[in-house]
Amino acid sequence: MTVAPMLPIPPERSEWTVDDLGELPEDLPYELVNGRLIVPSPTALHQDLCVELLLALRVNCPPDYLVSIDLSMRIDRRNEPRPDVVAIRREHANRSPVPVEDALLAVEVISPTSTFRDLYDKAKVYAHAGVRSYWVVDPLHEKMTLTEYALGPSGDYEVTTHTEDLFVSERPWKVSVDLPALTTRRAGLLARDGQ
Repeated sequence: MTVAPMLPIPPERSEWTVDDLGELPEDLPYELVNGRLIVPSPTALHQDLCVELLLALRVNCPPDYLVSIDLSMRIDRRNEPRPDVVAIRREHANRSPVPVEDALLAVEVISPTSTFRDLYDKAKVYAHAGVRSYWVVDPLHEKMTLTEYALGPSGDYEVTTHTEDLFVSERPWKVSVDLPALTTRRAGLLARDGQ
């Protein structure tokens, strides 16, 4: 009889840095935000919405860029977030983490456990790193909303759009997201699930 291998247990720390991440299993999906290690576990609904956003962004994506889901971005020693959707330069298609300087857009989809982190912590981290556009999609209410932020002159994000209707923007390129259709899709998926 053989003994099953033990899963590695990450060491306990109150503060993590990118240097500590080498101690984690390579296939562990993690984020590092302000020195906090986060191991997300998204639902299928969350991931479905991320795919829909990726598809909307891909429609007019210029050839020099690529839209991806759940890709690590190296920012500094205390921050290596994984935006739900990110627009990057194509030259980094086979690299992770991606240098944050080459990210045009980061998108976060709020989940019940990520609201503060997505609206405040990550917004500050992305703005400080110079990510020009940041979207926060909130599917937790009856009508889904999208808030678009752009870097202002002070280096902080400023709200440019907040809507529950058809969202249209030129950042990072011409894109439209039909939020009522996504709200209906989500409701349909939940109804089939008996919720």
